[in-house]
Amino acid sequence: MRWPWSSSPTDREQKTSVSSSDFPIATDWSHYRDPRNIIPVVVLTGSAFILSTFYRSYLKRIPQAINIGPKFWRKRSLFGKVTSVGDADNFRLFHTPGGRLAGWGLLPWRRVPDTVKELKDKTVHIRLAGIDAPEMAHFGNPAQPFSREAFDFLTSYVLHRRVRAYVHKRDQYDRAVATVYVRRWLLRRDVGLQMLKRGLATVYEAKSGAEYGNMEEKYRKAEKGARLKRMGMWGESKKGYESPRDYKTRIGQAKPTK
Repeated sequence: MRWPWSSSPTDREQKTSVSSSDFPIATDWSHYRDPRNIIPVVVLTGSAFILSTFYRSYLKRIPQAINIGPKFWRKRSLFGKVTSVGDADNFRLFHTPGGRLAGWGLLPWRRVPDTVKELKDKTVHIRLAGIDAPEMAHFGNPAQPFSREAFDFLTSYVLHRRVRAYVHKRDQYDRAVATVYVRRWLLRRDVGLQMLKRGLATVYEAKSGAEYGNMEEKYRKAEKGARLKRMGMWGESKKGYESPRDYKTRIGQAKPTK
């Protein structure tokens, strides 16, 4: 006798039977192994990696000398616009990687700032390699002869112009010591060499740490030529001549020790 609430064997069988649709279906991996799907993914991934590497290497702006990586020194150069000249042998450069080809000066978001506030912490301080210009008046110390002439020449030669700086190292003042070239009348000129030829600088002299960028021989020849022609500072009396290096040494020794 069946109870009213009990189910028949047929009902139990129907309830316990499971259809094949209740089991998970095995993944078909052939879709992912299809070359028509693999090749586009590889191409897109590779292209993204190449573009990212190219941007970091050639189009990423370097704001200051402290941001130049170890692999950059002595191997690469900085192209940019000179925004200010601080002394007769150093200036500030706003790095514009890629130049006009990358839109600098052409696109609204690729412009060189023109105010001191906008340029703050955004320029590379460049020190011309291999030369030493006469010292201007600083911290109450008198200026050297021809320091103003040297400063005026450098200012007229590079200020607001685009230059290429081959960076060699960073000095103790966080400046990039570099050999700098500027185009004048379609010719590329070495800025330091031009100053030496005009008698507005001497070859840098130091017991250690001097950087010439493989230009020492050429620089010394240019200085010798300026001496013989009595150009610039070499036209002064030899008796009263004091080199920029000797001047800085004398001023440094005269400072009171704490």
